Amino acid sequence: MIRRCVRLTTAVAAVLAVAGCERKTEPAATQAENADAFVEQLNSELAELSREAAAAAYAYATFINPDTEFLNAKANERVLEYFSGAVERAKAYKPEQLNPTAARAIQLLKLGVSAPAPTDATKRAELAALTSKMEGMYGAAKYCPKGPESCKDQTELTDILARSRNYDELTEAWTGWHSTARPIRKDYVRFVELANEGARELGFDNLGAMWRSNYDMPPDEFTKEASRLWDQVKPLYGSLHCYVRGKLQKTYGEQRVPAGKPIPAQLLGNMWAQQWGEIYPLVEPYPGATDMNVTAALEKQKYDPVRITQSAENFYVSLGFPKLPQTFWERSLLAKPRDRDVQCHASAWHMDGNEDVRIKQCIEPTQEHLMTVYHELGHVFYYLSYKDQPYLFQSGAHDGFHEAIGDTVNLSMTPAYLHRIGLAGAVKPSNEATINQQMRLALDKLAFLPFGKLIDEWRWKVFAGEIKPEEYNAAWWKLRETYQGVAAPVARTEEDFDPGAKYHIPANTPYTRYFLSYILQFQFHRALCQAAGFQGPLHECSIYDNKEAGQRFRDMLALGQSQPWQDTLEKLTGTREMDASAITEYFAPLLAWLEEQNKGQSCGW
Repeated sequence: MIRRCVRLTTAVAAVLAVAGCERKTEPAATQAENADAFVEQLNSELAELSREAAAAAYAYATFINPDTEFLNAKANERVLEYFSGAVERAKAYKPEQLNPTAARAIQLLKLGVSAPAPTDATKRAELAALTSKMEGMYGAAKYCPKGPESCKDQTELTDILARSRNYDELTEAWTGWHSTARPIRKDYVRFVELANEGARELGFDNLGAMWRSNYDMPPDEFTKEASRLWDQVKPLYGSLHCYVRGKLQKTYGEQRVPAGKPIPAQLLGNMWAQQWGEIYPLVEPYPGATDMNVTAALEKQKYDPVRITQSAENFYVSLGFPKLPQTFWERSLLAKPRDRDVQCHASAWHMDGNEDVRIKQCIEPTQEHLMTVYHELGHVFYYLSYKDQPYLFQSGAHDGFHEAIGDTVNLSMTPAYLHRIGLAGAVKPSNEATINQQMRLALDKLAFLPFGKLIDEWRWKVFAGEIKPEEYNAAWWKLRETYQGVAAPVARTEEDFDPGAKYHIPANTPYTRYFLSYILQFQFHRALCQAAGFQGPLHECSIYDNKEAGQRFRDMLALGQSQPWQDTLEKLTGTREMDASAITEYFAPLLAWLEEQNKGQSCGW
């Protein structure tokens, strides 16, 4: 996950520091040269003035206590104050009077925070305090069924979901974690009111419309675009769902996993049922056909967090990227401390708009964590690639691009690559091995698609007032069942706030970026494999150590957000449209196999 709110928030803080200086008010500028000077002045201040808010946020995430919460809230409050002032100044410039660069910079400024505050100072302070409080509540949450001595944090509870096959134990761990989100509900209702008010003051109908305006197309057009992409991949997900449900019936019984019904959410190996890789042993098509126990290899070879991170760095360096700065190793949080609460949710951080880049992750020697580190370094190398852009253009072409970079590299972590670095046995090509490998990846990639789509669909409806506070939880589960075909393991009420049990809700991180990234990563992978001159099935391609593909990759990343994403996409792929056909091509062997396996099954829900 990119810590985008830090980069944008700190950028806006700098922008507004300029706007908030005490000096004579200038007359409204209407000429392009004045706008150019305005944008240049803003960009010149960004890198230096970003550090306070970034440092406060990073300190809070890696050392959760009342003091860091207070400092983070105060920094956010100043950011929001600055933001309001800078946007007000920017209104003096009419887009049609500006050159495209200045016009784009000013538009990005207006979209620069994920939760704009009202201009009222009291409400602004309240919003800053709420956002900091909710994120802290999530990070410090624990389930304590029998008092303090029985407490389990998110890491421990998610481990139970991943490893246990005891239905009752899974249900308790799921229910326990979701119970910790109940106190967030009241604060979230107020947060929606305040953030919507801030968005309306900027000229948007609501916060959801503001988010959807950040894709170089009108908000309603983007809504249709997201639906089009989901329609492309929905049949693929349905085939996987049908097969997995049948296998889970054999483990837990048809009474608990009935045919033609949603799957109980706690049985899929993940707290949010968003990725199903942990249940691979239960659904493996051909047991023993592959030697791919990467977790066992990491443990046997005593991979620690630093060595795992170095493995990811080596992949990017093989493509021609520079080695990570020494400060990365000195300032990143790679292992969970024993002495304090931290946000273990993996994230990448760009602290100063230059070379102070970091990741925060409680890394463990598992295949999932290995791939997550490769993913997070995708953000980091994107930061380093566009660091010479003006600060307002220091972001992904759109936010889905940022999430797709590391996952594109994940697709090159083929069995042949893992064997090459000593984490898998020798590759023995066979149809059975191919199906196993594709199933393992599909449990992450295909399984995620509906979850990636529904998170923001719920929020868009909340922000628009279509979902009222008194129906938050019911609407959440309606979408979960509609898109994912999963059901809550126990009865839920409006006393619960199950959306708040997912980090991105209390942290107010837009989520459609992940859905888009799961489309784009296959599109990028296909284009890079073509650049590398690879001949063969797409799922066998790895661009590791290919400088030609690396050059194409770096050229795209260096553009940042300096132009519409369609132009940047075309530079790499030759097309201006996001397209899921590469997913179908990649998983062609598995999809044909699933079609045979699902014959006679009661698919759907």
